[in-house]
Amino acid sequence: MNIMKNYRLIGQCGEEIAASYLQSLGYIILSKNFRCKLGEIDLIARDQEYLVFIEVKYRRSLNYGYPREAVNKIKQKTISKVALYYLKQHYLYNTSCRFDVVEIIEYNNEKKINLIKNAFML
Repeated sequence: MNIMKNYRLIGQCGEEIAASYLQSLGYIILSKNFRCKLGEIDLIARDQEYLVFIEVKYRRSLNYGYPREAVNKIKQKTISKVALYYLKQHYLYNTSCRFDVVEIIEYNNEKKINLIKNAFML
């Protein structure tokens, strides 16, 4: 199997796990894999009064650090630009927003899920 295709399948699996987890916490998933010319946001959800833009990171080991560490300044800037595009596209000008990260770490076939609310600011 193509390595990139395999990574995409792992990413999709992580996004489905994250979406189910967030729904169990009361989030309402509005969009999965929102894409535009500026980039992609894994999940967009409503959490009470907040519109939440969510980046999901899934790792099978900590050899390359914690998943949240992959959401660096460059990734944050891209997510922010895509979020602004989404807000404009949907005429959501006075909406309270936040950026969350869901990291999923697999240990011995068990998955640990960590939700980081307000992971970064615009």
